Amino acid sequence: MADVTKHDDLAEFWALTGDFFNSDPVVHTIPIAAVDRWLNHADPDDLPPLMVTVVEDGVLVAAALRTPPWPLTLSGVPPRWAETVADALAGDVELPGVNGPRDAAEAFVVAWAARTGCGAREHMALRLYELKDLEVPDVAGHARLATVDDLDLLSRWRTDYGAEVTGKASTPDSAREAARIMRVGLAAGHGHLIWHDGETPVAWAAASTPASGMSRIGPVYTPPEHRRHGYGAAVTAACATWARESGAEHVVLYTDLANPTSNSIYQEIGFRPVMDSAEFVFTPAGD
Repeated sequence: MADVTKHDDLAEFWALTGDFFNSDPVVHTIPIAAVDRWLNHADPDDLPPLMVTVVEDGVLVAAALRTPPWPLTLSGVPPRWAETVADALAGDVELPGVNGPRDAAEAFVVAWAARTGCGAREHMALRLYELKDLEVPDVAGHARLATVDDLDLLSRWRTDYGAEVTGKASTPDSAREAARIMRVGLAAGHGHLIWHDGETPVAWAAASTPASGMSRIGPVYTPPEHRRHGYGAAVTAACATWARESGAEHVVLYTDLANPTSNSIYQEIGFRPVMDSAEFVFTPAGD
């Protein structure tokens, strides 16, 4: 019989799960980056994480992590353990959604709906890519590493990016959260690259500080008025260069499969598919 534990201490959780996640830092990019940021660059406004492990016969077989406001990430929960994790959480917590490899996410959604009565909708179909041989595009302009002096610009772009991805208009709360995310990221030493065409900032990409040899790029954002000039590809390549020069062996990113343009662009500069993932949003019971 499996032993299921809900953890209160992140350091304890990582001591148990570190080798498990580090066995594949590409697939487990989200929990690795999240734990690294929380352990090494905690923010006073961080809400407590949600952490669950499943051990069978002394062997760790599943681990799930949620760092608010993000969904529960399931890269460490094989489909056969979805019901076990759902049993451990149902009735105790509310989940906004989940993300992870498609088979794991779908298995958990079914288990969660059966236990809570909630509905679910697929928010985004995703594909995980890893950089192989970087091809730097020939695009007008240059990249520079952002500093805290760029916080207002990056916060505004992060707000606009969030509104575009979610389809919801920005609000004062979403703008404040975007500013907090940017402030925390800059303090953590993440690589925020701004592409300039002349004196005009035209695009932005971010990469996490390398952890376990891995750095993840995202978001990548070009304001609508500056699109279709190759700036997104250029700033992504610059971000990948920063990540590798900062010590990353694995440089990864997620794409929205509904956007064939971005999927094509990233492959053109050297990213190759690893796996398909999905993000689901839970809706109130009866939906």
